[in-house]
Amino acid sequence: MGMRRRARERALQFLYQNDLNPASNLDEALEQFFESQRQAAALEAAAAAPQGSPAAGALSATPTADDAAVRLFSEPLIKGVLQHKDSVDAEIQKYAHNWDIRRMAAVDRNILRLAVYEMRHRQDIPPVVSINEAVEIAKRFSTQDSGKFVNGILDKVKGDLLRNARVGAS
Repeated sequence: MGMRRRARERALQFLYQNDLNPASNLDEALEQFFESQRQAAALEAAAAAPQGSPAAGALSATPTADDAAVRLFSEPLIKGVLQHKDSVDAEIQKYAHNWDIRRMAAVDRNILRLAVYEMRHRQDIPPVVSINEAVEIAKRFSTQDSGKFVNGILDKVKGDLLRNARVGAS
């Protein structure tokens, strides 16, 4: 799995967590979230390492280059979604016929928020990439039908974009 996919998955995980239990201090919550993710990954790697190897039982005190790259890509996504949440939610609601955004599955709602934010506010990411990533993440983290649901709404958003859906700005 690529670094950007992992970063989007981390962004989704934080947004989901924040949706259900909003942070009073965003920066502290982000710091705690990324530290817990790093520790979980280190414990998983240590458990998978052969017994007696240096990696077995080792828990690094500092983030790896991969940890830093994931955070560098995902943190602006998280902050952007939260900053533009009202307009992003309004856009989702516009295309989610017969669905109230508050009644959507929380995972689907946050996948849509992330993708719509990228499509509207991240000119460096081609909209088709945002859609594809959202669909794949929905298949992994949500229900069997979520990929189709997410794709349907995002395809409608893409139709209203005033830029080429296959090209990101340099």
